[in-house]
Amino acid sequence: MGETVRTLAYGEWPSPVDAATAAAHDGGPEFVGFVGDEVWWTEPRPAEGGRRTLVRRHADGTEEPVLPAPWNVRSRVIEYGGRPWAGTLRDGAPLVVFVDFADQRLYRYEPGGEPRPLTPVSPVGQGLRWADPVLPPERDEVWCVLEEFTGDGPSDVRRVLAAVPLDGSAAGDRGAVRELSDGRHRFVTGPRLAPDGRRACWLGWDHPRMPWDGTELLVADVLADGTLREARTVAGGPEESVAQADWTHDGRLLYASDRTGWWNLYRDGEPVCPREEEFGGPLWKLGLRWFAPLDSGLIAVLHGRGAPVLGVLDPETCELVDAAGPWSEFAPTLAARGERVVTVGAGPRSGPEVVELDTRTGHARVIGARHEDAVDPAYYPEPRVRTFTGPDGREIHARVYPPHHPGCAGPADERPPYVIWAHGGPTGRAPLVLDLEIAYFTSRGIGVAEVDYGGSTGYGREYRDRLRGQWGVVDVEDCAAVALALADEGTADRGRLAVRGGSAGGWTAAASLTTTDVYACGTISYPVLDLTGWGTGETHDFESQYLESLIGPRAEVPERYVERSPAAHVDRLSVPFLMLQGLDDVICPPVQCERFLARLAGRGVPHAYLTFEGEGHGFRRAETMVRALEAELSLYAQVFGMRPPGVPALELGT
Repeated sequence: MGETVRTLAYGEWPSPVDAATAAAHDGGPEFVGFVGDEVWWTEPRPAEGGRRTLVRRHADGTEEPVLPAPWNVRSRVIEYGGRPWAGTLRDGAPLVVFVDFADQRLYRYEPGGEPRPLTPVSPVGQGLRWADPVLPPERDEVWCVLEEFTGDGPSDVRRVLAAVPLDGSAAGDRGAVRELSDGRHRFVTGPRLAPDGRRACWLGWDHPRMPWDGTELLVADVLADGTLREARTVAGGPEESVAQADWTHDGRLLYASDRTGWWNLYRDGEPVCPREEEFGGPLWKLGLRWFAPLDSGLIAVLHGRGAPVLGVLDPETCELVDAAGPWSEFAPTLAARGERVVTVGAGPRSGPEVVELDTRTGHARVIGARHEDAVDPAYYPEPRVRTFTGPDGREIHARVYPPHHPGCAGPADERPPYVIWAHGGPTGRAPLVLDLEIAYFTSRGIGVAEVDYGGSTGYGREYRDRLRGQWGVVDVEDCAAVALALADEGTADRGRLAVRGGSAGGWTAAASLTTTDVYACGTISYPVLDLTGWGTGETHDFESQYLESLIGPRAEVPERYVERSPAAHVDRLSVPFLMLQGLDDVICPPVQCERFLARLAGRGVPHAYLTFEGEGHGFRRAETMVRALEAELSLYAQVFGMRPPGVPALELGT
């Protein structure tokens, strides 16, 4: 006998997916790598202040977190960070170097001992920071990116490749750090060494470009004394983005470039199996890897349109074989050793887990951070990958998650409320993975639609470039087009639409509420709201000139910076909203929210503003995420006329 399905109002279905469950499963393993034959990675600990630990998988398959609290393996280079660790075997035992978040120093660690600092503390500005380390086999050094502040401003900074001695002699002496590159580029990635150790390659780029706009691939000779000589640009340029570079087993230069409009692979400058799909992505963190050359000559790749899948490419025959399994999405963190490839995979019914592919057999399996169902999977949302038509007939990619509950249905004469989710970036995309935050809403009878608006990655450069000069227009139009299409087709209730987003998605949510009448309310998290302030001086260096492409050259179209800002259109805001902000956010600082709310004062618009001590850009602590999710649901309940069981009421003031 099947269970009886109860008819209950949308938004009032009882759900086992509470906010604490969603918070406990936020984030996943990252930055996988080999230390000898062992696989290591970083993993979040939301219940321990949101720190990230380093996890070691022993040969017998057991997992061991190797650094206790308060160690936090995370780099702040370019604020979004980058690969924070590297490891190798020395005399048969693991030797690992890592960056600790608290002081941003590089540490040396050998299991059984205590971490020892390798780099000094600088009193200048935000100090010295390190990322994307490699351990050259023949040298007692770690090579990495050094980010050095030269003053107190967020853009008083230089970045070079540097070599840090492993004996600790630089722990108190900046002079013992050897600079490898000349600082000609504002931004650099960590070096990759050719198998014979005689050449190194890395990427460099400069303001006002972002790395997905244009980068240069540099190659230098490595002399016997470990210095780099005659660095030369071999690919890339102002309109060509090289996303990653590495060396094949036989010393050929392999890289991913979007010179055709798609990130494809090139070997010594010649295209490798060109396709109209992506073999690279946006370099938001230093050390992301979309491909890994194998000793056999094959190449492990992440590729596709939209969600990337894991495959093995034969560059000679162009044969591409994808890994079989339940994963619909792989993170750009690939590592290879012999015939083994490790990465992080996830799917609509599983969160991120460490996956190993044996390229000889084609067999893929989970080897770490294995997904465990926190609730009955019958409550998981069921994504529908869809393409909508927007203004000018343009395609808009989205994933729609209808309300879903094994024991409840909504009234036959009602349509459900829907929340439109705008992803951050804005140069990014919404991943096709199990997200218990989405389940938190769908299992209660509230639909969610994630929109990969124009400007999103995974669909080629032309789709990505739709947002050039159009931020606050195309993203807003595309989200509205999806919302209204869902209402027109009878999927969603036209009167109960909401919009939410964080960071650049917070901008899109705020711009949507101040320039359209589509939504009944919205949730705005750690947003950009005022373009006249956000940029050089008010945000970090990496994104300080991002608006030059998203909005237009500030010197030429200054009025556009005012006109597009949600803060300039507070008078058009008439619906309730929730604003969430971390007080330690240096990317979208609290002053953005404060200016917006000051202009709103006295206008009688119901809203709540919640701030969180100790949180930066994006929330990492379990208690923060619980408070934020429950507040968001309470907002929708009040505006949409729902009474969800067991959710504390959010107080809305005016």
